[in-house]
Amino acid sequence: MFTFQEFSEFVRSLTPAIRETVHQYIGRVHVDYKADDSPVTQADREIEQYIVAQIESRFPGGAIVGEESGTHPASASNSLIEWIVDPIDGTKSFIHGVPLFATLIGVLAGGKAVYGAIYNPMLDDLIMGDNRVALRNGVQTRMRDCNSLGQATLLTTDILDVAKHRNIHPFMALAERCRILRTWGDAYGYCLLATGRADIMVDPIMSRWDIAALIPVIRGAGGVITDYYGGEPETGDSIVACTAALHGAVLAALNR
Repeated sequence: MFTFQEFSEFVRSLTPAIRETVHQYIGRVHVDYKADDSPVTQADREIEQYIVAQIESRFPGGAIVGEESGTHPASASNSLIEWIVDPIDGTKSFIHGVPLFATLIGVLAGGKAVYGAIYNPMLDDLIMGDNRVALRNGVQTRMRDCNSLGQATLLTTDILDVAKHRNIHPFMALAERCRILRTWGDAYGYCLLATGRADIMVDPIMSRWDIAALIPVIRGAGGVITDYYGGEPETGDSIVACTAALHGAVLAALNR
């Protein structure tokens, strides 16, 4: 198994090309729609193709799962390593020229998330974690102390998704108990949590490539991250992330 330092150096080596591709396309991009009606662009495809090729060159053997290209099976029969890549998390923001999107790269070992990276190419902001520590551009970062829902900033990506996939009424009741509700969502919301600028993130529906990179970052920043019901996030289809002091109250409010 490679080290967190090796992972970190590798991800940093990817950022110039990711940033260049994003700047090439943002604001003038053709949008296609996948079978589930979610948008995809040439930038998504090119960034993922580049990352996959670099992983295969630098860390051969493990499986790779990309949002756009699917599963690239492990070439080593005994490999327990799985890379999870989302080239642009927040494509809807990207196609509108809104800089609240990021590239997500996660590593699982034996099904558990061990390393994660969230890179915002517009801000050139890179946050990485290994469940024990989180680093923002090389400097340790932590979630802020927040012990009361009444003082908390609550984030979600899309309130309509809450209504579509969960019970909207408990969520809105939770929002009314918090100080602020905002839709600073997708991966950017987790950046805000990990750097002490928000307190709770609730996403009612997520895919594997949305989740894997977030887990080691949030835990490394001192937070708790589970699915909507408190289960393991690696196997879930949703996320609740916040401080340990708030997590029980948030879950209770959402599932009352």
